[in-house]
Amino acid sequence: MANKYEGKGYMGKILRVNLTDGKFSEEEPSDELVKNYIGGRGWGIKILYDELEPKIDPLGPENKMLFLTGPLTGTTAQSFARLIIAFKSPLTGIYYRSSAGGFFATEIKSAGLDAIIVEGKAEKPVYLWINDGNYEIKDATKLWGLDTVATQEMVKKDIGEAKAKVICIGPPGEKLVKISGMATDRRTASRAGGGAVMGSKNLKAIAVRGTNKVEVAMPDLYKLIVRAQVGSYNASAPLMGPGGFKDTGTRLLPFTNALGMYPTRNFREGILTEWPKLSSEEYMKIKVRSTGCHGCMIRCGSIDRIESGKYAGLEDEGPEYETIWAASGTIDVADIGFTVAMEKFCDDMAIDTISAGSAIAFAYELYEKGIITKEDTDGLELKYGDADVAMELLKKIANKEGFGAILAEGTLRAAQKIGKGAEKYAMQVKGLELPAYDPRGAKAHGLSMLTSNIGGSHCVGYSPQELFNIPLPRPVDPVAIEGKGRLTKYNQDATAVDETGIGCVFPICFFNITPGFYSKFLPPLTGVMEFGDPNYLWKVGERIWNLERMFAVREGMSRKDDNYPDRIKYEVLPSGPAANQVFEQEQLLDEYYEVRGWDVKTGIPTKDKLKELNLDFAAKYGA
Repeated sequence: MANKYEGKGYMGKILRVNLTDGKFSEEEPSDELVKNYIGGRGWGIKILYDELEPKIDPLGPENKMLFLTGPLTGTTAQSFARLIIAFKSPLTGIYYRSSAGGFFATEIKSAGLDAIIVEGKAEKPVYLWINDGNYEIKDATKLWGLDTVATQEMVKKDIGEAKAKVICIGPPGEKLVKISGMATDRRTASRAGGGAVMGSKNLKAIAVRGTNKVEVAMPDLYKLIVRAQVGSYNASAPLMGPGGFKDTGTRLLPFTNALGMYPTRNFREGILTEWPKLSSEEYMKIKVRSTGCHGCMIRCGSIDRIESGKYAGLEDEGPEYETIWAASGTIDVADIGFTVAMEKFCDDMAIDTISAGSAIAFAYELYEKGIITKEDTDGLELKYGDADVAMELLKKIANKEGFGAILAEGTLRAAQKIGKGAEKYAMQVKGLELPAYDPRGAKAHGLSMLTSNIGGSHCVGYSPQELFNIPLPRPVDPVAIEGKGRLTKYNQDATAVDETGIGCVFPICFFNITPGFYSKFLPPLTGVMEFGDPNYLWKVGERIWNLERMFAVREGMSRKDDNYPDRIKYEVLPSGPAANQVFEQEQLLDEYYEVRGWDVKTGIPTKDKLKELNLDFAAKYGA
């Protein structure tokens, strides 16, 4: 019997790899998986919810890692080259979806696959070699201990295929650092400890090469739709014009600083006074050339080179906004060279810059308050404004050495181990460190980070209405609280749909890429006509969001875990446009839960809501 989905946007094949017994198997995606979850992030949560038992150890062999593509991956559609990696996080204890740009996702499709499921644990270090339907588990003993640059080079040399795409971990992943990630080329999927999950399985890398093409159900119509998308991109000055996103990428420091929500000194202030030293114009001066993801005309990445000073000679891709913040606002430093140095080190090691920077800011404040001393910090004197000590501490985290081994567990566990009231200074939600946006300055954006099913992430419900003043679906006041529950649901569900594609978050911001936009692509690509109804896709997004929530619920989470540190709820920002603002957590949560159709008291989806979304199998955990 012919594979139903082969040749219609999908390759029609999922590869399952069991590292314990060394066996490979191929599976076809089911009708339910395709029609109810589409791809990417949707497939990730459905497969993990079905296959993982509650309460398993994230670093045990029972955990699984899913490397996922979407139907638009490998096609001519713009900005749909993302890779989703899904797993149970050792940092948060709940579902996580990590995301990376570049070329790896497209290569998976070229190898004839829609997804790779890795389970079990190898007896010794190994890597996977996937080559056009041929699968091998290869010895990685000689790769263990190498950084991500050397690993990728060695793997390509070992398999004799320079064009292969490789994703790998560095030494922090091998050492089970809970804020370690994975790298492919110079792009990383770095948050929530995915690198540690790979390391726990003794899996150093995956190499992929393929020659297959993604077939399109209605090629002529699909070409017209993509052509229109390209035209809309070209017509966008903020995206493609001089000084726009194509030039500067995600180096968006001025807008958060101007809104007074650039977290400085561990979220005590919202303005970095010396931010002009880190402006987009300054980064343009060190930019060597542009780079980008497969098939995307924007090419928002930048190769930067420092020509003078302490960091002269350093060259790397990036840094982007979050890393700039992690190397500046966290420790109150405005040194462009240090931002490149931190980016390069974290890319080489495959470690999360957001969590690492947050951990350093946390440690600096504890030191300032006398909660920890030099006896705790291996003799390091932690003072805001000192980047050299921050780099030393970063290296200790990556190597799980001394005081760094405590911070390598994430700020929540570190605070619990340190004690003495340290918990109040850990800026995290559900164990995941907060990114470079103070919730007090943009309430829908803050509400999305608070209710995020993966912990304190900005990527699953970004609020362009507040941050970029984009009036879709309507203009908003960033610090107003009325209507922010409904706006948050809108942004979260739209992003969930987009990440089935798998789309990049930034075109969502600039072009309001909602299900209405997405619905134009999917029918001519896949031949699934239901996908042409925006209401159908909105329901898919809501289904994904609710199932992710239920994964957390069956792990014991509820309203009590949608909780910011007291600093965000009760301490006002001292200056700037968001001065005197706090985050009105309980009022915002009440509206959000009501709009979502969840039980307001517990923050748990109701059984009726779950049945409405065809999630009857999860209803036993519902309210």
